[in-house]
Amino acid sequence: MAERNPVQLDDAAEQKGAIARLRPEDALYLHPRRIAALPQTERLASDLNILLKIALGIGGIRDEDGLLWQLLGMIFDVVPAERAAILLLDSAGELSRSAGWDRVRGPETPVRVNRTLLNRVVQERAGLLVSDVSKPESSDLVSLIDPGMKCLLCVPMLVSKKVAGIIYLDTRCATDCFDADHLQLITAVASIASLVLDNVQHLQRLREENRQLQTEVNLSHEMLGESPRMRAVYELIRRVAATDSTVLIQGESGTGKELVARAIHASSLRAGGPFVAINCAAITETLLESELFGHEKGAFTGATSQKKGKVELANGGTLFLDEVGEFALALQAKLLRVLQEREFERLGATRTQKADIRLIAATNRSLLEAVEARAFRRDLYYRLNVVAVTLPPLRERMEDIPLLAEHFVAKASRKCRVRPKPLSAEARACLLNYDWPGNVRELEHAIERAMVLGFAESILPEDFPEEIFEASPAASASSSKYQSVVKQQKKQLIEKALQQCNGNYIDAAKMLGLHPNSLLRLIRNLGLKGSGAEGQRSA
Repeated sequence: MAERNPVQLDDAAEQKGAIARLRPEDALYLHPRRIAALPQTERLASDLNILLKIALGIGGIRDEDGLLWQLLGMIFDVVPAERAAILLLDSAGELSRSAGWDRVRGPETPVRVNRTLLNRVVQERAGLLVSDVSKPESSDLVSLIDPGMKCLLCVPMLVSKKVAGIIYLDTRCATDCFDADHLQLITAVASIASLVLDNVQHLQRLREENRQLQTEVNLSHEMLGESPRMRAVYELIRRVAATDSTVLIQGESGTGKELVARAIHASSLRAGGPFVAINCAAITETLLESELFGHEKGAFTGATSQKKGKVELANGGTLFLDEVGEFALALQAKLLRVLQEREFERLGATRTQKADIRLIAATNRSLLEAVEARAFRRDLYYRLNVVAVTLPPLRERMEDIPLLAEHFVAKASRKCRVRPKPLSAEARACLLNYDWPGNVRELEHAIERAMVLGFAESILPEDFPEEIFEASPAASASSSKYQSVVKQQKKQLIEKALQQCNGNYIDAAKMLGLHPNSLLRLIRNLGLKGSGAEGQRSA
């Protein structure tokens, strides 16, 4: 559509009556039996032929703008209108799109349509025809729109019994006004156009759904979780990946901050470029500057050759700064320059280079608190915190643990070359009772340990590290006392079984329903190392 406003709505007082009113259920051309009963006149044949041409002409259109402008042109060919407009309404009844044309004054003149007239058509769901301004019941209606107007016609477009659009026509020509046949014809045209409009809008909805689904499919990431918190993270990744904005990823250690950074890169327009990561906490301050910006030969003792830094290596792609809160104050000013000017210099160099990078930073500490403690520059903080992504700790998305555990079982099976095994119900409950201070990383390590050390056909609670194995469903203030009682009961149960089996730990394990290796592990964990079982095994 052109940039001009094709339709102009005018507000006015309530109008009085109209010469003719036609509801769709009373329209002749919308009921085949009524058409068959009509006299076979030349006008009837002409109108039916017009309707057929319009149906064929607009039936294949697949967008709203195309439908509006094609329909306008076809209406001008069959009705003596000087001005015409088609207005589409949204579900709330508000104007959403329009097309209008004044073929007397030219395309730059908007078609003026009275808002009260439109409201009346919507409320009555009927077409209105005013064809004689001399009649008192119609003069007020016409004068509200244009003092020189002689007749007008306004018809609703109904989709599912709701007014989805309106066709408006008017003319100032007194010798060529609209008649009742024109009202019948345009009502039938509106019905045909309504079917096409419904199809076009349905197709648009399908296209939008397909676009969203394609975006979700194309969202590349290795994260797992279907909890509401993780779905919100995925949606934020999807939205931010389409931009080049700087991103600050916040979250506890082990929540998967680098996975988020890689997902943003892989789903962005920079996916074809490099993803370069640097752990700011793992490199000393003296080496970090060289790692980040590179150096020239001879820049310092030991610089025997030129070296490209991470910023330069990430050119055209993404630079990921993990644990950016550990950045020394002296380097923060140089990083700020990279963010502001997108340029840097190698150590010992005199030539400035451009940095075509997207920067993603991550931290497990509060940068705002570091700013208040004057350990982090405030201006750098605001440069980094353009878009913030906060990852939830595992304890706040416990419903994802079974899915994560199954994934880590398969991963450990491939990595350690052991047969995959299912989680027992007791092991699953144990995982759900633990609060996971190490988050997803701790869960992965616990599953790998259970896969390597466990001897049963399934993963048992005792295959996990002691702090997980001893996790109690009760999280009250008396939990420590509870743990002590449970531990003592286990000791007594094992000691009794060993006594009954004359110290034979294999028979004792059978009595307790445990694998012998699991019983030995329990003996060690419970401090029963002086038992006959330990001595028997060592012998």
